[in-house]
Amino acid sequence: MNPIITATDLAMIIQLSVAPVFLLAGIAGFLNVMSGRLGRIVDRARVVEVRESRLNDPKSRAIAHRELVTLWRRVNIINWSIGFCTGSGLLVCTLIVSLFVGGFWRLNIGSLIVGFFVLALVLLIIALMYFLKEVQLATRTLRIDTELPIEDQYSEKED
Repeated sequence: MNPIITATDLAMIIQLSVAPVFLLAGIAGFLNVMSGRLGRIVDRARVVEVRESRLNDPKSRAIAHRELVTLWRRVNIINWSIGFCTGSGLLVCTLIVSLFVGGFWRLNIGSLIVGFFVLALVLLIIALMYFLKEVQLATRTLRIDTELPIEDQYSEKED
C-alpha cells in the first residue's frame, strides 16, 4: 500500500466522483423542495388549529378537524421522505469519501463503493415514493373538498 498518489491518479478519482456529486446536488434540490412543502403544511396546520378552536358550528369544526388530521398525516409522510432522502445524501457523501480514500491508499473497495451507490439509490427511491404519497394525499384532499372555504374562516365566530 503505497500512499503516494500521482496527479493522474487524482484526476481519475475526481472524474469518478463527478457523477456522485451531481447526484448529491439533485438530492439537495429535492430536499429543498420537500422542506418548502413541509413548511407550508405546518403553516397551514397552525392556521387550521386556530380556526378550529374558534368555530362554533359542529359541522365546520368537524371539517376543520379532518383537515388538521390530514395535514399532520402529510407532515409525517414528508418527514419520512426527508429522512430517507437525507440518508441517501449521506451515503453519496460516504461514497465520494470512499473513492478518495480507496484511491489514495490504493485499497480494493470497489464492492463497498457499489454497495454505497446502490443503497443510496434505494433510499432515494423510497424517499420519492413517500413524496409521491404526500402529493397524492394533498391532491385527494382538494378533490374531496375537506377544506373549509377561505371565506368561512372570517364568517365564523370571532372572539
